[in-house]
Amino acid sequence: MTFNRRKFLQMTGSTVTGLGLSLGLTQADRFGRVLAKSTPRKLALLVGINKYPGEDALRGCVNDIELMRHLLIYRFGFQPTDILTLTDEKANRTGILQGFEEHLIKQAKPDDVVVFHYSGHGSQVDDPNPITEEVGLNSTFVPVDSGLPVGYPEKGGTVQDIMGHTLFLLMSACQSENFTAVLDSCFSGGATRSYKVRSRPGGKSVQIAAKEKDYQRKWLSKLNLSPQEFTRRYRVGVAKGVVLAATNPEQTAADARCNGFYAGAFTYPLTRYLWQNSSTPESAIAKVIAELSEGNYEQTPILEVLPQSGYEKEPIFFLKPSNTTADAVITEISGNRATLWLGGVDMGNIEEGSEFRAMGANKANSPQVQLISRNGLVGIAIVKGIAKVGMLLQAIA
Repeated sequence: MTFNRRKFLQMTGSTVTGLGLSLGLTQADRFGRVLAKSTPRKLALLVGINKYPGEDALRGCVNDIELMRHLLIYRFGFQPTDILTLTDEKANRTGILQGFEEHLIKQAKPDDVVVFHYSGHGSQVDDPNPITEEVGLNSTFVPVDSGLPVGYPEKGGTVQDIMGHTLFLLMSACQSENFTAVLDSCFSGGATRSYKVRSRPGGKSVQIAAKEKDYQRKWLSKLNLSPQEFTRRYRVGVAKGVVLAATNPEQTAADARCNGFYAGAFTYPLTRYLWQNSSTPESAIAKVIAELSEGNYEQTPILEVLPQSGYEKEPIFFLKPSNTTADAVITEISGNRATLWLGGVDMGNIEEGSEFRAMGANKANSPQVQLISRNGLVGIAIVKGIAKVGMLLQAIA
């Protein structure tokens, strides 16, 4: 699989380009750290926004966060207290920036594992001094409290978005090289077919608020970067970790209905695949691309890694999974009833009465788990035998 650098730069408007600025580490240093780490701390910031005002509301972004949260906890061994989730009202501009600073930048050590996931609207604002050629607009993430100027599109004005430049600087400030960003939003307007797209209108008449530029200047100073050096490094490419993005620049990211629930057309197959397979970023993105193509979605996800690093072939999230592959997990037990998270299940093959067995257990001592109802990704099951929270399950064909 080839990586189209020019298209990736265009898509991100410089949002994810070079998302991990390397400040003085050699390639040998980075590989040494990956090989030497034993029990790193695992930190994640997960942002998902459904409750945009009016017609901008989405339906699958909070589910995306639950998909990723359950995957990180039960498959990859993250501690729930090390995962900060910001959804809807909490995912305002201040909350997102403070979350990144306090939860990731201030806590992550060089050998730690860091994941940042964003599901929500993307947009574009006027970029009078574009960093990348051929781009007159800069891509942004849209916090829940950012809105279009009054009178738009007849009138222009400013928005309270978070620019790609800002995300670059925040990731640059994180000490860990083991950084994975998953971005499920789009950066161009329009709608296609029956699903809604994660794109808020923007364009040449929309400018970024002054406080966003002030915030960037603060981080340039903290990182001791001149604007010229920032631009130079930005153009070099991703210098830290792995970036998985939902679309290429000419496409839109779908907020899609999937067997009775809504989720990102990118995030759902990605997380389901990772429940069922040990993977690298390269194999995961290839699988999701194939699945979206089969589903006739008009989006092609993109993978980019630190140039010459080989990170596309490293374990996803820079981790070997802590637990075995699975279709589901028990998240609660009350009497003989269990709540299941069905993140790895093929929903087309599950129905009331479907049975599961515990992973790694033989038939003689395996509890019997039978699904009696389902609401989206949450199932209620009857359990016979000894079961416990966190038990991984496989659907019985």
